[in-house]
Amino acid sequence: MILGRFAIDPVIHITPLTVFNFHGLAITNSMLYGLACALLIMIVLITVARRMTLKPKGGITQVIEVGTDFITDLLKSSLGSEEKAIKYAPYFVAIFFFILFSNWLGLLPIVGEAFRSHGEPLLRPFTADLNGTLAAATITWLLVQYFAIRESGPVKHLRHYFNGSFKNPITLLLGVFEMFSDLTRIASLALRLFLNVAIGEIIIAVFSALGGSIGSITALPFTILELLVGALQAYIFVMLSIMYLAVAVNHGGHEESEDHLTVDEVVHDEAGKASN
Repeated sequence: MILGRFAIDPVIHITPLTVFNFHGLAITNSMLYGLACALLIMIVLITVARRMTLKPKGGITQVIEVGTDFITDLLKSSLGSEEKAIKYAPYFVAIFFFILFSNWLGLLPIVGEAFRSHGEPLLRPFTADLNGTLAAATITWLLVQYFAIRESGPVKHLRHYFNGSFKNPITLLLGVFEMFSDLTRIASLALRLFLNVAIGEIIIAVFSALGGSIGSITALPFTILELLVGALQAYIFVMLSIMYLAVAVNHGGHEESEDHLTVDEVVHDEAGKASN
């Protein structure tokens, strides 16, 4: 245990810490980080949008263009309409890059123990805070519901939960169950993102502590791995959100012969189309 001789106790924060209070509202380090990321991403996206030309450019502009095309193609494949894909692309592209850069920027040395306020870390990754991922998942879910209602209408959107005759009590029971399952997607999106990012943060902290004075070297492989995990989790979050929208929109236009399909079966079918 050579590394153990130089190891120090890892500093791990699972819960966010209050940095200051604003008119009675506790502002945590993850909220401060999320706000900083949101402002930074807004500046980057607006700058890139103004720089975009017919001739491809390199650097961050090309990264944004590739990401935008990827999400737009995913929307087109899932919704079956280029017009709808272009209409909803700005929302899902913004969500994708917010989560992606929140995950990546959280690996910078300035985030965590580097800067402290009143003895507590000033910045903490937004997606490593369950409150943050719950907020992101809730807003995304509400957007999906709004888009689905706008596409199908409130009656059709509500009707897609209840497949069959209302005279059958099973229809009502299964409809309520489907609505409850729809709500659980918030927890599913939030927990998946939070656990992957938080566990990665813990692993990096542990191996950095084990390395002691060479902690940056011992944690480097896991930091690189977290770059890949961060990108993958941003993709999964947006992909599932798009699938949920596709289910709600496409389900409303299904024929009666397809009404027996469950939501999970439609999601699986849409995910298969997207992967192809």
